[in-house]
Parts: sequence; C-alpha cells; structure tokens
Amino acid sequence: MAEKREFDKRERRPRKRPAKLLEGDTKLNYKNVELLTNFITERKKIAPRRMTGCTAIQQRRVATEIKKARYMALLPYVVSHK
Repeated sequence: MAEKREFDKRERRPRKRPAKLLEGDTKLNYKNVELLTNFITERKKIAPRRMTGCTAIQQRRVATEIKKARYMALLPYVVSHK
C-alpha cells in the first residue's frame, strides 16, 4: 500500500473586517448614493460579503437598496465604455 502523508494542519482564522454600515450613524437608503458606491466594484457589480464585511442580513439590504438605486437611475448598471 501507499504511504500516508501527514499534512500540517493549521488553524485558519478568517480576517474580520468591520462593516461599513456600522461606522457612524448612517442609514441605508437608496438615495444615499455615496454610501452605496462603497458596496459596488469598479465594474459596477454588487460586492460580495467577504469584501464588504457585512452580515448576511445587511448584505441582502445593501443588494436591494443598490437595485432600487439602479432602477431610479441613481447608480449605473454597467460601466460606460468611452
């Protein structure tokens, strides 16, 4: 039989980033475009939780508010190529 190798098992601790929503006394609203731009990438996609540092509930609210702002034409859907 083949030999079994022992691998070095290290504990992986994920880095915790503070959520941008928790900083200050800002309310999440689709009209607050400056706050919502923190949660989209340079390609205008909604950033994932691992980048934003939000909880699951906060990330869902962020996504719906970004979608509302896009519908109202406050945020673009895609990057404009010039």
